[in-house]
Amino acid sequence: MRSLLHHFKWRQVLPDIIFWLAATLILTLFYRPTLPSYGFAFRLVLLVMPINILYYYVVVKWLLPQFLYKKRYVWLNVSILGMGLIAALFFRLNEILLLYPLISDAYIKAGWTLSYKIHEPFLKQLTDPVYIVNAIEQSNIIVWIALGITFFRMWYDRRQAAMEAELNLLKAQIHPHFLFNTLNNLYSLTLQNSPQSPAIVLGLSAILRYMLYECNAESISLAKEVRILESYMELEKIRYKERLDLNFTCKGDLISQEIAPLLLMPLIENAFKHGASQEMRQAWINIDLQVKNNKLKCKVSNSIPDKDLMRPKEVDDPLTMKSDGIGLANIQKRLDLIYPAAHRLRVFEEENMFLAILEVELDRRVGIVKAD
Repeated sequence: MRSLLHHFKWRQVLPDIIFWLAATLILTLFYRPTLPSYGFAFRLVLLVMPINILYYYVVVKWLLPQFLYKKRYVWLNVSILGMGLIAALFFRLNEILLLYPLISDAYIKAGWTLSYKIHEPFLKQLTDPVYIVNAIEQSNIIVWIALGITFFRMWYDRRQAAMEAELNLLKAQIHPHFLFNTLNNLYSLTLQNSPQSPAIVLGLSAILRYMLYECNAESISLAKEVRILESYMELEKIRYKERLDLNFTCKGDLISQEIAPLLLMPLIENAFKHGASQEMRQAWINIDLQVKNNKLKCKVSNSIPDKDLMRPKEVDDPLTMKSDGIGLANIQKRLDLIYPAAHRLRVFEEENMFLAILEVELDRRVGIVKAD
């Protein structure tokens, strides 16, 4: 029994329970002024509510899967219209056979006068236009409010699922992109029979472990993200040795802040990929990261090689074939999804320098609800 309760999808059922309880309470308060007591009004609402609930779940559980999901919109409209009329008919029958006799007895006991002619012929009561319109209105209004909420939830869930899928795709782009660059470093060192190749393999394994086991979370500690960036920069320093002047500064409280995993990595990679890796002379990269009042500011600048002095590409080498633009385009898309209206990414390119400035309000992250 406990196992069944554990696996029961309360997140899906609980909103429905809350809605129908709220609807019952609101209708009780609405009908109370014309009835002798709250208890009596509540009893009448309980007699009406099953029609609304049945109407709603027939539409949601049967008509929508049969017609909406299969894009048979004409049949959907016809079936919902027919269902609405059937619900109105049952509502009217419920009034005549159950509600009005109970209301009549309650009015007599309270000494009130009932304006409705309860003793008229059944068919005349059933076909009275005024009461038919009233039945259509009262049998549909609650259900259509519920359907409106359901359609909004469907749209929201689909939007969240699409955002999650897109974020997963963007993160999946980062993983092979980073792996490609690091393997390229390792390839260069093995060609030189460098004794530092094992250190690169060890550093790479640590970063890949982080990617596999840490990056599935929506957010991680900023301190942990910075440590991975430092590990990546150490690998690059091994590759470029004295040819690279690398300066990294970090200020502010990193431990209490969280950030989307691998959000900063493309900025750092971009500086090495398009700066140091193409520069035959001395190259430089400056990285300045500051955190203040829940706001992150990351400035990454790198030298740009002269066109005449750019390192030649070995087109027959598969490890040097690149997909330009993945890094910054990736980070911009992720920012739009995770930190909408809470980020600013600026890029400046001058004659001998490339500068990227990223500002993010870390406490304004949009959470992604994962599908069950």
